[in-house]
Amino acid sequence: MPLFDHVPHPHIATRARAARDPVRRRGPVARFNNRLAVLITRGVGTMWCAYLFTAIALASLPASIATGDPVTIVSWVAQTFLQLVLLSVILLGGNISAASADERDERTYLDAEAVLHTATEIQQHLAAQDEALTSTLGALSEHSGLLSDMHTRLGGLTPSTPPATGQAGADTEGGGPA
Repeated sequence: MPLFDHVPHPHIATRARAARDPVRRRGPVARFNNRLAVLITRGVGTMWCAYLFTAIALASLPASIATGDPVTIVSWVAQTFLQLVLLSVILLGGNISAASADERDERTYLDAEAVLHTATEIQQHLAAQDEALTSTLGALSEHSGLLSDMHTRLGGLTPSTPPATGQAGADTEGGGPA
């Protein structure tokens, strides 16, 4: 009988049955749409795309300046240049941040896996110690009973002669061999 009964957390069993990638559980159309969105985001979220959008925006700059209207020039800056160029730069920054977060998440996941494995090993070690302690306690109980019986039997014996003194005691009193 173990000294402690380990009850695993319910999440451990659920975790073992869960799919690794929840996106794969969706249908083929959703998977296609997700892949296409990721592909476009990766393409637009590059500095090369930002340079291309800058070139496209600059193509319409002379026409905006030629109007001489400040509203048209501000509109060009806000609606054409900033929106086109910053779109790529913001996506690139988001991709870099997401990659860093993914790396941190992976390290955290691996740390949690290691802790879970270590905890499982500790549980196994403690179970082995429980078995050893239970066995030792049983042996001690058996020996304790035997010692108690022996003590009872020895307590009933009374010595019939006084204990013998050693040879050294006889020599000092002069009663030694002549």
